[in-house]
Amino acid sequence: MGLSPAGAVGAEGSGFNATRLDYMVDMIRKHGINWCRKHSLWPLPFATACCGIEFMSTAASRYDMARFGSERVSFSPRQADLLVVAGRVVMKMLPVLQRIYLQMCEPKWVISMGACASTGGVFDTYAVVQGIDQFMPVDVYLPGCPPRPETVLEGLMAIQRIVTDEGVKSSAERGGLGLVIQPPQMVSLGPGMQPRENPNELTALERLRGKREPSVN
Repeated sequence: MGLSPAGAVGAEGSGFNATRLDYMVDMIRKHGINWCRKHSLWPLPFATACCGIEFMSTAASRYDMARFGSERVSFSPRQADLLVVAGRVVMKMLPVLQRIYLQMCEPKWVISMGACASTGGVFDTYAVVQGIDQFMPVDVYLPGCPPRPETVLEGLMAIQRIVTDEGVKSSAERGGLGLVIQPPQMVSLGPGMQPRENPNELTALERLRGKREPSVN
C-alpha cells in the first residue's frame, strides 16, 4: 500500500491520508514549542509606581503567579521574554525602557500595566509619556489605577492565549519601536569655554575681551 497525496483517500479505499510536512511542523510548533513557551514566561517588571506593589502581591503566596509558570521574575533583559511596564514613564526614562526592550531576546511580549503606562493616567503633563504604545509594541493593556492582582493574572493568561493562538511574531512584524527617543548627548565646549583648573587663570575668551581681572586670594 502506497501513500496518496494530501487530502485524497488512500489506495484501495483504506482511508489513509498522507499528511503534509508543513502542517505537521505547524502543529508541533503550536502544540509543542508554543505550549512550552506559554507555561514558562519570564517577566521583567519595569516598576516605577504603585503598580509595582500590585505586581509584587501577584507573585506572593496568596495569588501565586507560579501556578502559571511565571514565578521566575527576571531583572536581566537577556533572560526575560515578558516586559511588564508597571507605572508612569517619563520622557527622560523612555530611552532606558526602549534599550531594555531591545536587549530582550525574541520572541518577547509587552504588558502595559495600569492607566499611567497605557494613557498617562492623571499625569497629563509634558514630562510623562501619554501611552507607551507610541514608542513600542504592546500586546495586553491592564486597566486600573492600580490593577488588582486578579487583573494581572488575567493579563498573563491573555499573553498565554496570544502565544497559543496567534503564534510568535517578531518585533519587526508588530511595528518595531515606533518613535525612538535618543538620550541626552554630551556637548563639547568650544575654545575658551573649557572649565579652568586654576581660578586665577583667564580663559582665551576673557583675555580677548579684557573684561575680567584675576582674582586675588
